[in-house]
Formats: sequence, structure tokens, C-alpha cells
Amino acid sequence: MKAARIHGPRSVTYDTVDDPVIKENSDVILKVTATAICGSDLHIYSGGLPQPRPMVLGHEFMGIVEEVGSTVTKLKRGDRVVVPFPIACGHCFFCSNHLPGHCENSNPEHYGPEGGILKEKGGALFGYTDLYGGYDGGQAEYVRVPYADVGPRIVPDNLTDEQVLFLTDIFPTGYSGVDWGEVKGGETVAIFGAGPVGIMAAKSAWLRGAGRVIVVDTLPYRLAKAEATAACETILWEDGAKEVVEKIRAMTQGRGADVCIEAVGFEPDRNLIDRAKAVINLEKGSPKVLEACMSAVRRGGIVPVLGVYPVHYDNFPIGQFFDKGITLKGGQAPAHKHIDLLLKYVVEGKVKLDDIITHRLPLSEVSHAYKIFKEREEDCVKVVLDPWK
Repeated sequence: MKAARIHGPRSVTYDTVDDPVIKENSDVILKVTATAICGSDLHIYSGGLPQPRPMVLGHEFMGIVEEVGSTVTKLKRGDRVVVPFPIACGHCFFCSNHLPGHCENSNPEHYGPEGGILKEKGGALFGYTDLYGGYDGGQAEYVRVPYADVGPRIVPDNLTDEQVLFLTDIFPTGYSGVDWGEVKGGETVAIFGAGPVGIMAAKSAWLRGAGRVIVVDTLPYRLAKAEATAACETILWEDGAKEVVEKIRAMTQGRGADVCIEAVGFEPDRNLIDRAKAVINLEKGSPKVLEACMSAVRRGGIVPVLGVYPVHYDNFPIGQFFDKGITLKGGQAPAHKHIDLLLKYVVEGKVKLDDIITHRLPLSEVSHAYKIFKEREEDCVKVVLDPWK
């Protein structure tokens, strides 16, 4: 079959690889009909998360069941399904407590309680390095899906692939930020990052009854997409965090936002001093967007962290965290916990997901797709790939 494989930093190619096979009786083999590039994939593409051997990427995918393991009871050949990005057994302590990203059984070689990029990890993710289980992902013609009675959801025939594809990751992730923010109605929610996850967080904030939604980004074209698809207010980050924080406080009677969602992660633009400090401290990327969220949130507010932060950082503002009484929440989004409710929202027409797509390309153009997404060329916000073109 054909698939997108990572070979090293900034090297993703369209390769011929072996077809996946059923390895456990609980597996299914899926014919992938649509897949997408996620911002998290860029952390591997840039070299921020190490992957020493070639592997098939992709954790946002859906398709049609082709083969079914002998113990699978909820799916049959021909079912059309969408698959949440964590690989979860469904019965361990963490799965039983709606924390599928911490599954104790899906990542046996690297699992453990410590955490951190080069330490023990949580549960497995599709196509997301050997550290996260080494499972080939769905940027391919076919993919093996373990624990098939736990993750995949059958989708209605009257919905297109693009209408439901983002139930795999970015919609549950954006919604998780709002859920962690305990949005109940009337709150001001500020979202740092107008990428796909940030826009989905904005859509989710309205679903939960937010009174005001503000999105911050460094790129005008991404803010324009956020305004068009999520009906939010926007702030352009031009001259640094201080100006952005002051604007948010001016919009909230000087207090700050009730909830500040971090939807960027560890690879924001950095100046020379930031980069030098990171080298000295063996840090990858920068936490400056998280620090801006902690300044922009009101006292007693909540900062949900959706962006990936794989290492420790120097001078973390723990004094500010304590004095302001900030609640920090973060981690891999519990997609399994929310996916059924979010599918219901889509079915009922309460939310539209496919309006963020800016590029539709064949999988054969995957190298170009990663480049424009990473470099923010061609006003790229979200790329969907067709494995069969």
C-alpha cells in the first residue's frame, strides 16, 4: 500500500509499505477514506519529538472496515467509522476513569508513572513515534486499529467524511479545553492560537454558553479564518505578550479572562535570547505562550493547556501561579469521553467542522502538504488528504 512516512526532521515521503495485518483478535483493518495533518504531527516533522526509524504518520483518520478480528463484536466489514486518536484498551484503571490517553495497556514498552519526553510515557497514539507505542498511523491507504470495540464510532451515511473527520482529534481536543475550563455560561474565554485546535476550542466555547470568545494569534490570515468560522473577537500578537495581556484586561474590566486556553504548544516563534537560553537549559521550544495565558487569566481563573509541552522549562512562573490562585489543566485530550456527545452536535447541525479546511490534496502530495502547513504558506490552516488520489 501507499503511506506517508517520516524519515527524519522535515522529511516525509509517499512510500510503498507492507499492508497492515490483524495482530490481535481485537483488531480491525480500516480502508482509510480521509485523513488529515495535525499540528501535533509537526512536532515530529520538525524534530521536536524524536523518531529514529521510518514510520507511518497520522492520527486523524476515518474509513471503512475491511477485516475484523475474531473477538470484535461492535463492528463488521463495511462499517464506516471515525477513530479517536488515543489507543485505549477500555478496561484498565485510567480507561475506566475516562482517561484513555493514559491507558496502562496500549504502550507497554514505554509506559510508566513518571512522564516526560525521554521518560515513561502514557498510553499509545496512532502514528506518534515509538515513545507513544510505535503504531503506524492513518496517513495511508489502510491502517490497523487495535481495541476496535473501544475507539471507533460508526458515523451516519448522510454525513460526509469532512463533516465528521475532525471528531478524531481537534474537535474533542478543543472541547476538552473548554470542559477543563469549567465553562458553564457567560464566561469570557480567551484562546491563544488560531490554528485548527484553537478554532475548535472557540466553537466549543459557544456550545458551552460562553459570553465572549477572544482568539489570539500572530498571523492575520489565521485570525480571519477564526472570525469567519467561529464568530469570535480576535487580537493580533504583534509586539509581544505584554500588549496582548493588556488588551485582554482592558476587555474584561481589568481582571483578565475567566479562562485562557493555550492552543499553541512548545514551538512558538522565539527571539535570539530565548533560543540561547533554551540551548543552555537543554529545552525544546518555549513556554512563552503558556506564560502569557497565566498573565491574561483573572485571579482564580483556569488555564487549560492543549498545546504539547514535552520537557521541563527554566523559570516557570510558579509564584504567579500561587499568588493568582490559577488552576492549570492539560494533557492528551480524552477523546473517547466526548466523542459521542460531539458527534451528536454534528448530527443535529449545532456545529460545523469542515469550514476550517483550506487545502484538499492527494496523499501523494504529502511532502508539499507538510511543508505548507509547517511554514504557514498559501494561507494554510488545515489540510485534508485523500489516500486514493
